[in-house]
Amino acid sequence: MYYVYVMRSHSDKHFYVGFTSDLDKRLKKHNNGLVESTKPRRPFDVVYYEACVNKQDAIHRERYLKSTYGKRYLRNRISNYLLGK
Repeated sequence: MYYVYVMRSHSDKHFYVGFTSDLDKRLKKHNNGLVESTKPRRPFDVVYYEACVNKQDAIHRERYLKSTYGKRYLRNRISNYLLGK
């Protein structure tokens, strides 16, 4: 199983989209500063994720969520979360 995830930084409130086969382990890596691209923005919370059976499907979905249309989809999908923050 592969997961496409969206995390939100506590420090700058921006989102990060990625994919992994172990969501808990990946979140720990981000929060422990072991991922260079997100190290200065930690800590993070996972605010959304999707599961895919196929790795290529997860990669494709990650690319979509990083696109303009994907960002719009995410804003609509997690609108209640965003209203509460």
